[in-house]
Amino acid sequence: MSHVDQQNPDRRTLLRIGAVAGSAAGLGAAGVFGARAANATAAMQAGSAARRPSQASDANDATHSQHPSYPPHTVDTSHCTPEVADIFRRVFAAKSNHDTAAFMAHFSTSNPSYSDGTLGLVLSGWQAINTEFTSLLAGAPAGALSYPLTIVGDARSASVEFVDTPAFFGAEVRALSSVTFDGNRKITRWVDYWDRRSSLFPFSDGSAYPTDFHDSAQNADHAIVQAAQRLQAAFLARDAAAAVALMSADVVYEDLAAHTRVRGQLQLQRYYTRALMQLPYGPGAALVHVEGSRQGGGYEWTASPALAKQHRGHTAIALDGAGKISRLTTVYDSSLLSYPAYQALVGLAAEAPQS
Repeated sequence: MSHVDQQNPDRRTLLRIGAVAGSAAGLGAAGVFGARAANATAAMQAGSAARRPSQASDANDATHSQHPSYPPHTVDTSHCTPEVADIFRRVFAAKSNHDTAAFMAHFSTSNPSYSDGTLGLVLSGWQAINTEFTSLLAGAPAGALSYPLTIVGDARSASVEFVDTPAFFGAEVRALSSVTFDGNRKITRWVDYWDRRSSLFPFSDGSAYPTDFHDSAQNADHAIVQAAQRLQAAFLARDAAAAVALMSADVVYEDLAAHTRVRGQLQLQRYYTRALMQLPYGPGAALVHVEGSRQGGGYEWTASPALAKQHRGHTAIALDGAGKISRLTTVYDSSLLSYPAYQALVGLAAEAPQS
């Protein structure tokens, strides 16, 4: 039976993915989207069920494919296959057009999951996901758009960076997500990662954090798995030189939470030498899921014990023709850090004083 891992009420009412109650304690069969809008203080009741994927019309899906509600030139598809680029174009067009049936047509009916790794919320099963997105999209204003910025991977699995405009939740959300497909090119696992501090969302910690994000649902190419494992092994060993040896000379590193951008092996090695011990994906962190193709993808990680409050994060990786890492983009929830600790992390991007 499909279920959702339930969190405390504050988290449900504040933020995007709420809980579908499956116990006598609570909410019956009601789906809850905690509105990210600043004035949202109560759960939204789910609307009427949308059509099953088999009932979504081909003509309607074609319309969304040909006329997306966002400018297609915003999407970087240089490290993904045309097939997966088209899948995500349809997914985000359906979401931006608030068409639950077209959106859900891209999900597997065999127990898929949709999770928020930042909030620690998990929707399990097609019906639970459908109920939540029916509620969200039915109540969204006309100007609420969701569109991808970068897609890396193929139709087995991919990393996608995307934007939910403020009209959806009252604040801009920039997410870096891991998406896994089954053999029929249907989504079987989707996990969002984003930074609450960057979105100006209030911090609301939960009393429990899920231990199961369906990490076993993996369908990644060996090349990206090997790249992710080698990179994380270098981080675990606190070996900045070994980490940048896996990268191209002009590698670009972006930390979306710390608002840090570093370019080039030499600068990045100096940065890792200063920062690794304070980064949540550094020594002590564990790789838990990989997605992507020979062109790149990404990996999800659990934070080191010293920073266990960070829970999980996500790092996207682009690979060049020689298999070297040409770009890394990472995100985690920096709102879990105190402001002095956050300032210290941001300050690590500064070079040492010149003598």
